[in-house]
Amino acid sequence: MTADELAELFASIDSDYFHPHPFTRVEAERIVNYSGRDIYLVHSDASGRPVAYGMLRGWDEGYTIPSLGIGVRSDAYGQGHGRRMMEALHAAARERGAPSIRLRVHPDNARARGLYDSLGYREAGRERGEILMVLEL
Repeated sequence: MTADELAELFASIDSDYFHPHPFTRVEAERIVNYSGRDIYLVHSDASGRPVAYGMLRGWDEGYTIPSLGIGVRSDAYGQGHGRRMMEALHAAARERGAPSIRLRVHPDNARARGLYDSLGYREAGRERGEILMVLEL
């Protein structure tokens, strides 16, 4: 994937609730050329169009439990792309031996909360005004 393709995907993700880093071309270039322990993935639809972006971060900072984040292209909601991205990230975390995964979700983000609940995440408190959720692997 090129930085331009990733930047185009970033531009199509609603950043009201998902804003882990700037969604800029510069950040896309950094991620495309990234080499480290954290994981950044892109999921494409059947036509090859990138529709979801996901990450597991924290390993570079020495954490054993990674933080997960995903964003889906707003015109691709409700098609299972978020679930497939989550499943790929779960598999990657298991492969790395992570005991669990954590994420934060805004209390008003019902779509994401429903997905996380359906995947077995449980509420573990509040952090920075958001709901902290954990999945035991």
